[in-house]
Amino acid sequence: MTTPLRFGFVGSGYIADTVARRFAHVDGAIITAVSSRRRENAAALAARFNIPHVFETWQELVASAEVDAVYVATPTIVREEICIAAAQHGKHVLGDKPFLSYPSLQRITAACRTHGVAFMDATHFSHHPRTAQIQREMSERIGNLRALHSAFFFPTRQDSGNIRLDPAQEPMGAIGDMAWYSMRAIVEYMQPFAPPIRVESVIQRADSNGAVIRGSGLLVFPEGRTSTWNIGFDVGALIMDVHLLGERGLITLDDFVLDWESGFNDVEADYPARFIQRQGVVKASDYEMVLAPSGQPQASRMIEHFIALAQDPTGAAVAASMQASEQTQLLVDAIWQAAN
Repeated sequence: MTTPLRFGFVGSGYIADTVARRFAHVDGAIITAVSSRRRENAAALAARFNIPHVFETWQELVASAEVDAVYVATPTIVREEICIAAAQHGKHVLGDKPFLSYPSLQRITAACRTHGVAFMDATHFSHHPRTAQIQREMSERIGNLRALHSAFFFPTRQDSGNIRLDPAQEPMGAIGDMAWYSMRAIVEYMQPFAPPIRVESVIQRADSNGAVIRGSGLLVFPEGRTSTWNIGFDVGALIMDVHLLGERGLITLDDFVLDWESGFNDVEADYPARFIQRQGVVKASDYEMVLAPSGQPQASRMIEHFIALAQDPTGAAVAASMQASEQTQLLVDAIWQAAN
C-alpha cells in the first residue's frame, strides 16, 4: 500500500474548511496538522476533520516531520514567506491564490525548484474534467477562439471584519480574489498563451477603506484575440459565467468557477456539470447541452493531481503547473497595473 501524502494546513478559514471536506473523496492523502493565527480556530478545524496535530505557529508546522506537503490558505500578504519556508523544509506546496505579485510568485516557484518539491496553485476548476474536455473539443465545436468573456460576482458582506475587504491583508481585493479566475480562464482556454499587447482596466473602491470591490476590463492579445471581464463583490447575485466565442459558434458555462454539481459543500446531484454550445442563428430550444460529469468534486481532483505532482516533483507536469500559475499572475498584475 502506498504511504499517503500527509498535508499540513496553514490557515483554518472557510476555504481551508471547504478543501478539508474534499479529502474524504481522495485516496492517497490525509491531513495530519493545522496551524492558524488563532489557535482556537485551528483546534476547531482539527476537531471537525480528526486532524491529530495542532501547531501554535506555521513555522512549527512547516518544520514538522509529520508533514509532507503544506496547503497555504492564508491572507495573500503572508503567502510568499510561508510557501518559501515550506519549500526550504522539503515540503510540497499547494498555495491558495492569488499571490502578492508576479515577482513574488516567481520567488516561490524558484524555491520549489531549488529544493525539489512540487508546486501547484489551488484553482479548483482547472482540474474539472469539463475543462479538459472543452480544451480538446473547442476547435471542432466552435473553430478558432476569437474572444473570451467572463463574469464572476459573489455577494459579500461589506464590513470591516471581512478579510477580503482589508487592504492590509488582501492588497488587490476583488481583483486578486475574483479576477484571478477570469485570468485563469484565459490561460486555460486561449492557447497557445501569449502576453497581452493592450490592457485596459477600471476598478471601484469602497468608500470606507479603499478596498477594491469591483473591476472590469479588456485585454487584447496577438492575432486580434480579446478578453473582457467583470468581477466583484457588490452585485446582488452569484454569477460565474464564461463565454468562449469562436469563428463557428459559442460555448457557454454559467458555473465555470464552482460547478453547480459539486463545487459547493452541498452536492447538486440533479444538476450535472455541462456546457452549452450554440452555432448559427438558432432559438434557445436548439442549443446543445453537453454533459461533462466529474464523478467527484473538482477540489478532490485537484488534490489527486497534486499527489501525482508530488510523486515526480521535478517532472514536466510540475513545470506546467508552475507555468500556468505564473501566466495567471502575470495577467492579474497586468490588469492591476492598468487600473492604478
